[in-house]
Amino acid sequence: MTTLLLHWLILTVAVYLAAAIVPGVKVKSFLATFVVAAIFGILNYFIGWALRGVLYVTSLGLLYLLSFLARWIVDALLLKVTDLITDKIEIRGLGPAFLAALVMSAAGTLMQWLLR
Repeated sequence: MTTLLLHWLILTVAVYLAAAIVPGVKVKSFLATFVVAAIFGILNYFIGWALRGVLYVTSLGLLYLLSFLARWIVDALLLKVTDLITDKIEIRGLGPAFLAALVMSAAGTLMQWLLR
């Protein structure tokens, strides 16, 4: 349970940083980032693995070798889906979604590395 809460907190901070850094990404409030992180995390858990699997198969395994690229694409798409589900985040296009996914990935990786 503690690990789940820690991952949720890390994702929340990553969403907040992405909204602060990337033009075209806005979160309504700091508290809204908790909701956005929860929705994104649930989508990533239930849908993300399937999308990555489809990308691996359709690319004939090439993206498996470049798994960071597949994860980046899926995260950007899931951010747009999160935007469609809730009004707490606004992402104006795929460009900002890809940049936000990159910032979130870098921030999340850095925070997880620092906490080990």
